[in-house]
Amino acid sequence: QVQLVESGGGLVQAGGSLRLSCAASGSGFSIGSMGWYRQPPGTQRELVATITSGGGPRYADSVKGRFTVSRDNAKNTVYLQMNSLKPADTAVYYCKVQVIKSGAIWTVNDYWGQGTQVTVSA
Repeated sequence: QVQLVESGGGLVQAGGSLRLSCAASGSGFSIGSMGWYRQPPGTQRELVATITSGGGPRYADSVKGRFTVSRDNAKNTVYLQMNSLKPADTAVYYCKVQVIKSGAIWTVNDYWGQGTQVTVSA
């Protein structure tokens, strides 16, 4: 059983910073890519940033230069450092983790965190 626990959301003024964390717990699996998505009010979920198992990051154009994604493989944790926040960054942020289970049959599945609210005031 894989569980994801997110933390770090909150209310911040424009120009401020927040750091999100998402930790995967359980046993019998390894982690592939990890990433962050967000869902602003009344819109669809969108990609924010992803990072491969080797550490290669990818960002949405809207957050490049302001957000940094990183991971700690020993802790099965992915982070999102958000700087220079804007009101347009207001959304529920979700982590997504690619879980790989080996055995007689290899399986690869995506797991989602419960979401954490980030609100940026003008």
